[in-house]
Parts: sequence; C-alpha cells; structure tokens
Amino acid sequence: MFASREWCGIAAVILSAFVADPTSIFEPAGTPARSIFSLSMLVLAITAAIFLIVAGILAYVLVRYRSRPSNGQGEQEPPQIYGSNQIELSWTVIPILIVVMLFLATTRVIYTTEHAQRPANALDVIVVGHQFWWEYRYPQLGVVTANELHVPVSDKVHPLPTYLTMSSADTDHSFWVPRLAGKMDLIPNKVNTMWIDPQMKGLYLGQCAQYCGVQHAKMLIRVYADTPEEFAAWVEHQRQPAVEDSATAEGRDVFMHNACISCHTIRGTVATGRFGPDLTHVGSRQTIASASVPNTPANLREFIDNPANLKPGALMPPMHLDTHDLDAVTAYLTTLK
Repeated sequence: MFASREWCGIAAVILSAFVADPTSIFEPAGTPARSIFSLSMLVLAITAAIFLIVAGILAYVLVRYRSRPSNGQGEQEPPQIYGSNQIELSWTVIPILIVVMLFLATTRVIYTTEHAQRPANALDVIVVGHQFWWEYRYPQLGVVTANELHVPVSDKVHPLPTYLTMSSADTDHSFWVPRLAGKMDLIPNKVNTMWIDPQMKGLYLGQCAQYCGVQHAKMLIRVYADTPEEFAAWVEHQRQPAVEDSATAEGRDVFMHNACISCHTIRGTVATGRFGPDLTHVGSRQTIASASVPNTPANLREFIDNPANLKPGALMPPMHLDTHDLDAVTAYLTTLK
C-alpha cells in the first residue's frame, strides 16, 4: 500500500512539473495547441497500451518459462515451435492498423489547422526572423516592434485569430509557442503562415526551435495576449513617434551622431536603420536582447556598451562609448516609452 502511494506521488510530481512549465504542451491555451494536445494524448495512450501489453507478455514468459530444477533427470530442451501463421499475421496487421489510424488522426489535425476558415476581422502580423531576434510588423495598424508580440484575446463566440506571415532575413529559424500552436519554420526566400488564437489573457513563452547560430538558445519569444481594450491602447501608443524629453537631449544627440542610426529606427528622428530592432518604444518593453534579460537601466547600459557581456555572439558590435556618453544614451533610451 505504501509503495503504491509513493509511486502515485512521484507520478503526480512529474505530471505537475510538465503542466507547470510555461512552455508545456499539456496546458494548451489556443485552438491549434488543443488539437495538438488531443493528438498527443491519443499517441501517448496507444504507446502506453503497447508498452503494457509487451511488458506483461515478457513478464509472463519470464515467470512461466523460467529455469527449474531437473530433479536429476538432466537438462531437457523445451518444445521447439517453428513459426505460427496466427502470431505472424497478428504482429503484421495490428501495427499496420495502428499506423494507419495515427496517420489519419494526424492528417485530420493538420488539415483542420491549415484550412481553418479565416474570419474577416483576423489580425495580420508579419514575423521576420533575424540573428538573433524577432521583428513584428502589423501592416493593418502601422505598428512595428521587436521581440514582444502583442495580440488580442480571441473569444470562442466571436473568434479573433492572429495570422502570422513568416519569413527569415538570414538563416533558418522556427517560431514555437507550445501553449498556442505548433512550430513553424522561417526560411529565407519562402513565406509560411500560421495562426494563433489565445483564449486567455496572459503571457505565453516560446523559443526559436531551429538551430540558427551561436545565440539560438537566447532567441526567445514572448506573446502577450491582451484584452481588446488593452490591445487597442497598446496599438495607439505604438503608433506615436518617440517622445522628446529635454532632459535626455544630450543622449539623443549621442545616439544620432553614432553608428546606432545605421541599424536602428526611432520614428520621428533621423534614425531609420532596419538591420536591428525598432527602438521607438524600447523603454516600454519588459525585456531586451530578444527577451533574454530584463529591461533595466543597468542591463540596457551594459548591452549598449558591449552586447557580448549579456548575449555572446550577438551581431550588434560593442559601442565602447565613454562613461558620460554611455550614461546619456542609456537615459535617453530608457525614456522611450
């Protein structure tokens, strides 16, 4: 009795660990993810049944046909069976039926996901994968941001999915937020499309799931599912140009007179670079360096000075500004809410 309770406790701990993981497929929050979850449970049930049957037969054979004392009569060879049409037919037909069933179930999930009817009010977002960060463009709304994707919550009665049109600016990447949908590859010179419909407000975490270089592990994804009112307010705020602050004018001048403007955009200024993330509202983001570190003045200052300190292998070169200019630029970027 005690042993059975102990094993049940261990199983509960393991299952809770999977569910508590913010990137667990066992806690789906969107329609595509729920379809994948259901298919995963079907596969898990079938494989568990196969394991139990095979393990049970093996245990029976080990016990039933174990070696026994010969009572002084010498070793006796057990009866030899040379083939059984029934057994061979069973272990051929049954696996074929299982494979066909899994094939049909998988095909159904793929078809219903890929060919789901698109509502007229669906939101479009262009996703561009870079080494090693994400660019998000909202063509319907005139918004450009980086690394933190904001989408509206989708109501089951009135669905409002977000369609992601995906491509890569350099090498292969893969967009994967397990609680919302399956992964989708981003390939140079090819456009792929997927959709998500988070039905609960909150933050959903993901990861680039295709090795894309030395900083692949820190090419993280953050999807914020906002209420319609919060999303509308966020869009309105993102549409605004950078707010000028006389207290940080010196930092703005340092930024504009260095190589920063060659790679970054700050709307309303002469900075129109496209190689790096749009920094118009960088101060309002919760993270920097593709969500790998919190967006604090100290982290921002260190990243500007030498990105490799926080993200080894980042393509942004070290600026090596003097202390005064580094503090000024950090203060300026921090105010870009």
